Amino acid sequence: MCHFLTSIGSNLQQCVILHVITGRRIQPHVTIYHFDFPQALQDEYNGLISRKFIEDFTAYADVCFKNFGNRVKYWSTVNEPNIETVGGYDEGILPPQRCSSPFGFPCNGGNSTTEPYIVAHHLLLAHASAVSLYREKYQAEQGGQIGLTLLAWWFEPATQTPDDAASAERMKEFHIGWFMRPIVYVDYPPVMQKNVGSRLPSFTDEERKKVKGSFDFVGFNHYIVVHVRADLNQLKQKLRDYMGDAAVKFDIRLLMSVNQFPIRLTIDFKTSKPWALKKLLKHVRVKYKNPAVMIHENGAADQPDPSGGNSYDDEFRSRFLQDYIEATLQSIRDGSNVRWYFVWSFLDMFEYLFGYRLRFGLYGVDISSPARTRYQRHSSRWYSSFLHGGELRPVALLDRAYYR
Repeated sequence: MCHFLTSIGSNLQQCVILHVITGRRIQPHVTIYHFDFPQALQDEYNGLISRKFIEDFTAYADVCFKNFGNRVKYWSTVNEPNIETVGGYDEGILPPQRCSSPFGFPCNGGNSTTEPYIVAHHLLLAHASAVSLYREKYQAEQGGQIGLTLLAWWFEPATQTPDDAASAERMKEFHIGWFMRPIVYVDYPPVMQKNVGSRLPSFTDEERKKVKGSFDFVGFNHYIVVHVRADLNQLKQKLRDYMGDAAVKFDIRLLMSVNQFPIRLTIDFKTSKPWALKKLLKHVRVKYKNPAVMIHENGAADQPDPSGGNSYDDEFRSRFLQDYIEATLQSIRDGSNVRWYFVWSFLDMFEYLFGYRLRFGLYGVDISSPARTRYQRHSSRWYSSFLHGGELRPVALLDRAYYR
């Protein structure tokens, strides 16, 4: 994925970058908004809480389409709106760190019971507005496609009890259906309408027309499986946030709701569970009319060795990617409309929540080096060989000579 985290004023620089990328016959997939809301607009009108965001985002998207549309054929309007809303406006662990007692971190302002739903609503309307603009003004001439990208945790019941099984299904509606149902079927999931009630915004007739069908593809970022338990007693509380409305509990929330940063690094990004991706793709195929899908992020991470040194041997990452690529292929054979698959990531980087404490890269980065020297891991050699027609699971995987 190529994420543009820049202001409109840096168009010249982006033109140079795109010229280099396309000149090397690399097809860029561009995300217009990726957790990078301008501080000036946050100060001016409280950012995503205000409907003014919709107009400003559409104007920004217009600049992107006008300047880059002759080289960009795949646009994603927003990245992971289903996690920015909860993390930034309920839990308070993401910018702008808004929340309210007794939910989330101590925050300076916010309302955890209403703001996540308001922000999600505005993100959906901004997305639909940008899609409408692109289709009316640019798509016919530029020949591109446009969609949005969701985080896609997969939820499994912690036990086989009916309540826990129902909680997993309910969480899929709150997590994926929150955005998928409006763009496919017009409105929010019935269980959200029931549990959230008047705190859940509604669409006007004109907005419904824009939102429904506002995608050529849907992107999913998929990494982990979360086991959930029912917590129906939360529905009896008059004051509820997103998790209370979903009436579930799971370990990830406990891990994130700590009193101070850094967030404890106990989420497993290393264990391969490809069956979860197959279940996700079947869920999307059956429940949401089998849209065109792009796996925009999928990959495995380990933690740096406390003793220092670079890690070249990452057989676990090669195995992980083999498992998930195979699961993707099997899903396609089962009828899923998967068009693209992206590995996260080309190289180690400063991860959004975990800084340098997680390494996702096919290429490593020596963080201790002032030059941030890059080095090639074994997984990059395997992946390069695979992309050039090599075996998905080569017999010589354990033979280090295979990678040279």
